[in-house]
Amino acid sequence: MSKVYVAGVAMVPFTKPGRGAMYDAMGAEAVRGALADADLGYADVQQAYVGFCYGDSTSGQKAIYQVGLTGIPIINVNNACATGSTALFLARQAVESGMVDVALALGFEQMTPGALDVMYTDRPSILDSYVQIAANSPGDEPDKPAAARLFGGAGAEYQRRTGFETKSFAMVAEKARRHAANNPMAIFRDPLSVDEIMASPQIFGPLTRLQCCPPTCGAAAAIIVSEKFKRANPGRYVEIAAQAMTTDPEPSFNSGSLIDAVGFNMARAAAQQVYEKAGIGPKDIPVVELHDCFTTNEVLTYEALGIADSGEAEKFIRDGDNSYGGRTVTNPSGGLLSKGHPLGATGLAQCSELVWQIRGDAGARQVDGARVALQHNLGLGGACVVTMYKAV
Repeated sequence: MSKVYVAGVAMVPFTKPGRGAMYDAMGAEAVRGALADADLGYADVQQAYVGFCYGDSTSGQKAIYQVGLTGIPIINVNNACATGSTALFLARQAVESGMVDVALALGFEQMTPGALDVMYTDRPSILDSYVQIAANSPGDEPDKPAAARLFGGAGAEYQRRTGFETKSFAMVAEKARRHAANNPMAIFRDPLSVDEIMASPQIFGPLTRLQCCPPTCGAAAAIIVSEKFKRANPGRYVEIAAQAMTTDPEPSFNSGSLIDAVGFNMARAAAQQVYEKAGIGPKDIPVVELHDCFTTNEVLTYEALGIADSGEAEKFIRDGDNSYGGRTVTNPSGGLLSKGHPLGATGLAQCSELVWQIRGDAGARQVDGARVALQHNLGLGGACVVTMYKAV
């Protein structure tokens, strides 16, 4: 089994739906950028894995064919909001196993305005089992968007368990905007106060509109290479020290807990596998990009990943340990809340940010001492990918 390295990354600036390029142009731009960052040509790529959720089945070919026509395998990937990291997971497996020395992971999404909804109404919804848990939970409102009911309900459940204050959720969104101010790739860069966030329209439970990530268009890519390739080709490499993917365990559906339903146990199990393989614990990680689709999920994920102890997420926030000057700078990019969330691109945009952090290329966002970094990408339905990156 080979060690695996990221040789190059790129992303295109995220945009509101209808204001950017088409998915194929965005995807091609991201591929060209990652190849240039790695100082490679498309002819060096031996396999490609392309993630997207909304689009026809071979949209990956449509994008990559604009870069080159070499006849390599191009595998299209769809795994909910964890799609981009799933493409990365598959590229990493192909290189680690020795099947190839150079693989491309690409993710893109061309979205429409408004809350996510099901695409097909003539068949069982993938969220039926999760929504039933929400329907049986206190204060549910069946007319609200399903994702808000699930993640907002999970936040309300956490409040009932711990006494967590509603204001502390808004502090997460304020931090996201503050971080995004230094990220030219982010869609929302203007600062917001906690009061402004709390005064925005109520969505569900503790969630207001400014605590929900926006539908976004964008693309990102990474070039993954073997140790053999690295030895023969000088470059600025970042090691993938450990990676794990998990799906729902039984408590997601039989505990009656919305915290379990939205992926807490998936995230915890994946993180534990990664910590064990890498030999690095959660309190030794200076920078994390995690899946903050809603402020409530960021709070839950602090504890799932172990960067905050059980029941200590509010202290973690109030002490400033989730930002610069604290213990673990969380979402220096602005996260999904401010950078945006083009489903297929999100995981690879997180990868790009952490590679830049470890290489010292993050500019005004740079986290001091970022020699290791952790990525968490979650999708309901369900899938969770956690990845540890390490300086070479």
